[in-house]
Amino acid sequence: MSDWLGPILHCHEITKLYTVGEGLSALKNVELEVEKGQFVVITGPSGSGKTTLLNILGGIDRPTHGEVILKGRKYSRLSEDDLALLRRRDIGMVFQFFNLIPELTAAENIGFPMRLLGWDEKALVERLTYLMEAVGISGRSEHYPSELSGGEQQRVAIARALAVKPAVVLADEPTGNLDSARSREIMELFAKFNKEEGQTFVVVTHERGFEDYADVVVRLSDGRVVERVVKDGRRDGGGKSQDPSSAVTSA
Repeated sequence: MSDWLGPILHCHEITKLYTVGEGLSALKNVELEVEKGQFVVITGPSGSGKTTLLNILGGIDRPTHGEVILKGRKYSRLSEDDLALLRRRDIGMVFQFFNLIPELTAAENIGFPMRLLGWDEKALVERLTYLMEAVGISGRSEHYPSELSGGEQQRVAIARALAVKPAVVLADEPTGNLDSARSREIMELFAKFNKEEGQTFVVVTHERGFEDYADVVVRLSDGRVVERVVKDGRRDGGGKSQDPSSAVTSA
């Protein structure tokens, strides 16, 4: 599936209901397509469903209705074990509060996903060295998370998310815990990997600065997509594709 040519990530008519009283709808028939190499920013007010959507795209949560498809594979057809493997191999995650393993050094945190997938040691060291240099933390590689600043921890988290060259990196408010200067540095790192490695990003954020780097900006309100802005003439297939079942494979 490495040569998959369709939209790399597609969510089709995603609805998420939480059972509270008569039921609370967090997402309502959301359609989104992400092409390989795109930088997609999802924005909207608090409570609009942004994080719920990202968790569903990442396979952390499942929709009440609808389908998520990554490189042609329907999430609904995957067992929990297969979904966990898909996340480990094809989805990088960056969180607001970093989620680093406190007992591991910066280098060990970055290398952890590669070790889980059984990477050859030589390839692992080469990738690790490149990533640490690229995010600017080579001199802090043996430090533990508690010994790093917030900006440094987020750089480690970004390198970890990129470690196995995933199909897509999903980021949930990645600058929400940083000051404005560190936030801009993190945005520029995302843009660097998007351009230099062709990495696909989907970023949920309140930070308007991310829109400067985006190919597509999706605005949510009350669980619905209310606006799509496609920049620089690049195509956003959201809501325009044929039935995705015609372009998927079973697990």
